[in-house]
Amino acid sequence: MDCAVDLLGGAASTTCHHCGERLPPGPLRLNVDGATQSFCCTGCAAAAQWIRSAELGDYYSLRSAAGARVDVDLPDLTGWDREDLLAEHAFPVAGGLEITLLTDGMRCAACAWLIDRALQREHGVFDAGANAVTGRVRIGWDPSQIRLSQLLQRLAMLGYRPYLAGGAVHERERLQERRRWLLRLGIAGLGAMQTMMLSEALFLDFHHHMAWSTRDFFRWVTFLVCTPVVFYAGWPFLAGCWRELKQRYLGMDTLVASSTLLAYLASMVETLRGGAHVWYDAAAMFVFLLLGARVLEQRARGIASSQVDALARARPSLAVRERADGTRESVPLTSLQVGDVVCVAVGETAPADGALHDAHAVFEEALLTGESRPVDKSAGEPVYAGTICRETPARIGITQVGSGTRLSQLTRLVEQAQAHRPPIARLADRVGSLFVAALLAAAVLIYVGWRWYDPSRAFEVTLSLLVISCPCALSLAVPAALAATHGALARMGVLSLRPDGLEGLAKATDVVFDKTGTLTQVQPTLVDVQTFAGMNPDEAIAIAAALERDSRHPIAAAFAAVAVTHHATGIRLHEGQGLRGRVAEATWYLGHARFAADRPDDGQLWLGDGHQAFARFMLQERLRPEAREAAQALRQLGLRIHVASGDGESAVQRLASRLPVEQAHARQTSEDKLALVRGLQEKGSVVAMVGDGLNDAPVLAGADVSIAMGEGAALAQRAADMVLTAPSLMRIPAAVELARRTQRIIRQNFAWAVGYNLLALPLAITGQVTPALAALGMAVSSLIVTTNALRLMRLKASKVSS
Repeated sequence: MDCAVDLLGGAASTTCHHCGERLPPGPLRLNVDGATQSFCCTGCAAAAQWIRSAELGDYYSLRSAAGARVDVDLPDLTGWDREDLLAEHAFPVAGGLEITLLTDGMRCAACAWLIDRALQREHGVFDAGANAVTGRVRIGWDPSQIRLSQLLQRLAMLGYRPYLAGGAVHERERLQERRRWLLRLGIAGLGAMQTMMLSEALFLDFHHHMAWSTRDFFRWVTFLVCTPVVFYAGWPFLAGCWRELKQRYLGMDTLVASSTLLAYLASMVETLRGGAHVWYDAAAMFVFLLLGARVLEQRARGIASSQVDALARARPSLAVRERADGTRESVPLTSLQVGDVVCVAVGETAPADGALHDAHAVFEEALLTGESRPVDKSAGEPVYAGTICRETPARIGITQVGSGTRLSQLTRLVEQAQAHRPPIARLADRVGSLFVAALLAAAVLIYVGWRWYDPSRAFEVTLSLLVISCPCALSLAVPAALAATHGALARMGVLSLRPDGLEGLAKATDVVFDKTGTLTQVQPTLVDVQTFAGMNPDEAIAIAAALERDSRHPIAAAFAAVAVTHHATGIRLHEGQGLRGRVAEATWYLGHARFAADRPDDGQLWLGDGHQAFARFMLQERLRPEAREAAQALRQLGLRIHVASGDGESAVQRLASRLPVEQAHARQTSEDKLALVRGLQEKGSVVAMVGDGLNDAPVLAGADVSIAMGEGAALAQRAADMVLTAPSLMRIPAAVELARRTQRIIRQNFAWAVGYNLLALPLAITGQVTPALAALGMAVSSLIVTTNALRLMRLKASKVSS
């Protein structure tokens, strides 16, 4: 592969081969694979050289937009290696660290492809992913092999400058983009009104009394007004058309841009030669009305991503830390450490996760849990980063900082959903592309037919056909509904991680609930201890606390307040049975009676040596207050309820007697739960699984749709399709109802889009509508579809307030 810089000459070009910007008077020439290319600066030339040397030259043939210009002086990124910054924005994963960042140079899918492969070629990178839609880049790397700044330097060298996700730069870019769209819409609106006013004067001249000079003056003024509407306000459609044509794909932008340019250019020709008709009004109205529908669609699309932005911006920039002598100091969040005490004033936001030090405080948790009412907290209760202090100031002892906070975990979970497109959305895209191709072919035939029947109206009828049948409504049918639904789910306290989960939830026929931590409270209470063989009760509790110290099972919470005086080693989990480990030079078993003491199972927690019993712990689990109401609501929606628990038969049956369930299964391992789900699926059922524990991850992944409790294990959340950020189970029937409404809305939108075209096409073909009326009909159709989808954003408070 030949890559050499030629400063003396080469093929003539006006734009940079890499970034597409206009070349300076003395551009660089780079001989690439035998062809001389021109570059605006050494930065772009160096980027092209590296891309070719890394055998990633396909980037230039795949991209649908020019790359970003590469600065000659690359930024200093060594600050990204600071431990405090990594603690704030990176989180540990198997193999090293992972971080999600923003870049402002990603313009198409080829950019994401280039970033993926460029990072994967770096030594020490084990995972990389770029999302061209959100502009986010995910990097997993081993800090012992490569520094983060080196990876980011590679991105900057290719024209993709990194920024912290959710920072001020991202917010500024978002606001600038919003202003650009509003400016385009404003110019299009003013231009369309002026164009229609001038065109109306021409239309009302039925008997041709207007002087030719006056007519031509009106036309030229209309031309001047319409030009910025078409080429500035309508630029997103023109640029989209160019990208689609380069990709050999016929989409909505192709039809919009071709219709607009046909009306504008034909009108300009008629203006120059003094023809009978002009169609500036159709071009301006088409751009304005369609731009309005696009802005409304983007508003709906932005709801789900705005939840991520809200989460990312929820933490304050500074925290007030209390010193050992009682004085206070303001410090950045990166300076906070576990064990620090921070002070939160009324109306301010908690900077990190912690436990309340005061006797009482009130916090607003709407952002994290969807709970609209402030939550009373007592001393020792958890307080989460991002929650707002109300009524009285509070002191919080920090337990989690940086990426370990619940706020950061929720942010990562939401980001996982943004790059996915469900099958129904991809189907709509394919149908829209085929429709455009068929429509363009039909337009040619209609034009030929009208040229034979009435040549004076051939162009007008063809233009009306292209405008009125633009498949905007079809293209908006699915994305607008999904965006509105994700926003509604996020506000009710349900994070949808995979768009496919909505369809599965809407079709669900059976719901399988885990018991402990899902239908019951996460923290069981130790109410009594019965000992045997001379065992002291305090000693039995101490041994159990040592064994459960590092366990993530909800039962461990019953021993959380016990001072650990022993050290347990060799801990081994026997799934569905209990724990085994060495404490005080003896091997102990803690779990079911048969496992721990070779006794008949009674549903309680036993301590033994595998043969002999030494203690029996009686734990009291409380049913979640909304569990029965949620189960009844699911039954009313036509779903069958099942319970699958690892607990004993008596405990499971006691719970089942209090709930309207079809079946209750006890002593279920993770394999048993998965087999239960598979058995239901083989009978034709669509199964929704609800769980929270670490051992629920396999069955959550195997169900048709899965819901994890937000306070459960992280692995279970990663395996689930949805996560309940609020503990209330009433979110589940509300989510089912919303998912079913979403499917109905999507079907309604498809029916409207198809019905509209079946009605509009004959009218356009027979010449019953003008191009301006066609533009109005198309835009009204798109607005109806989008407005119908936005109905999904309306939530009934009673559905989620429990």
